Amino acid sequence: MKKWTVFLLASLPVMVVVGFAAMNPPSVQAVPSYARQTGLACSGCHYTPPELNPAGRRFKLLGYVDKQDKSIKAEAGKQHAPLDILESLPLSVMFETSYTSLGSPVPGTQNGNVEFPQDVSLYLSGAWTKDIGSFLQVTYDTQNDHFSIDNTDIRYAKTKNLGGKEFNYGLDLNNNPSVEDLWNATPAWGFPWIQSDFAPLPTAEPILNGPLAQDVGGGGAYAMWDNHLYGAVLVYGSDHVGIPQPNPGTGFTYNIHGAAPYWRFAWQQGTPTTQFEIGTYGMHVESTPQGVVGPEDEYTDWALDSQVDRTLFKRDVLSLRGTFIDQTSWLTGSVAAVPPAATAGSHHLYTATANVEYHFGNRISLTGAFFDTWGTADPLLYPQAPVTGSANGNPGSTGYFANASFWPWQNIQLAFQYSGYTRFNGGGTNYDAAGRDASGNNTTYLLIRFLF
Repeated sequence: MKKWTVFLLASLPVMVVVGFAAMNPPSVQAVPSYARQTGLACSGCHYTPPELNPAGRRFKLLGYVDKQDKSIKAEAGKQHAPLDILESLPLSVMFETSYTSLGSPVPGTQNGNVEFPQDVSLYLSGAWTKDIGSFLQVTYDTQNDHFSIDNTDIRYAKTKNLGGKEFNYGLDLNNNPSVEDLWNATPAWGFPWIQSDFAPLPTAEPILNGPLAQDVGGGGAYAMWDNHLYGAVLVYGSDHVGIPQPNPGTGFTYNIHGAAPYWRFAWQQGTPTTQFEIGTYGMHVESTPQGVVGPEDEYTDWALDSQVDRTLFKRDVLSLRGTFIDQTSWLTGSVAAVPPAATAGSHHLYTATANVEYHFGNRISLTGAFFDTWGTADPLLYPQAPVTGSANGNPGSTGYFANASFWPWQNIQLAFQYSGYTRFNGGGTNYDAAGRDASGNNTTYLLIRFLF
């Protein structure tokens, strides 16, 4: 019964779309190198980053290549390859500094911590050639004190006429399932937009909800017909960055065998004042834990998502988004491990999220969100440990977010976010059997972000 209740919650935007009224199409914001390339303000492609408006979704669909005529060109010939590149390198920088305070300090550590910086990102984002463009991010992480590859999406895109309708299609390479997506209801670009890099987070999450991010590499094809029907099919393999190659798989929970397929299908509908999307996505992974040989764990995730953006009072935008993920796994490899890391039998894990956001123009946004995770209890898969563990082996966590962001300039963000938990790793009080309550992980987070 609970599964269907939360499924309805995740589908909230579908049910409420008919209840809105409003007036005018909205605006967006982008990585600064895109703004330099196109000659448009950041608000040309985003409501506020990273939320794409219709123009931003189309810019991404067409391979990040739309630009002013500021390029170096050479025509093609029988013995000469063509050239069409930007006059200047499409580089951008993001600098973030933050403050984090927990409801209760992690035992033995200081509470109320400042990170300056929290991280610094370099972006190579823009047109490479006439039909190829990128969003390529490299990030310095203060916690690990080094640069590493972050979200990366490289596209080859073309457009033709099919059945009297516009048909957009292309090829995509990326390192995070759903990073290629055009909407903000899927995990890679979904809420929360900002996050502390050390506040405790629930342990259990489906593989599609982050565990594979930047740890895989893959590619495939995508297409959009008549600006309505979107589909993408990609395959992924493990790409453990930062270790010697060839990959031994030691120390990694996920070592993909063969290729892991990922699929995405969505339908979008738009009017001058309302943009609506409903879709499904999923992934199947066969993996050997802690090595590249041996018995395999199998995971199958499927998901539903929906998003509604409605313009109000000419300049404001109300956004609603929801996602429901269902994961079924058979952990034969983990059961066979010494010592065993899971009990025998099928495991199920469900996650539902819903959020509502109001944009006052593109200067202020207020967001509220709710999430719930539940599934099969397993004391071996979710063992007891202080702070990060579970006293009862239950994966369930329930919580909420409240976010307020202010953009004094389109490339500077000041943000406040509060996250609260009523249940964490299977319990509300003493959830880790070491005396910590779920509310101890409630987090007050302040962020200043500069993009230039």
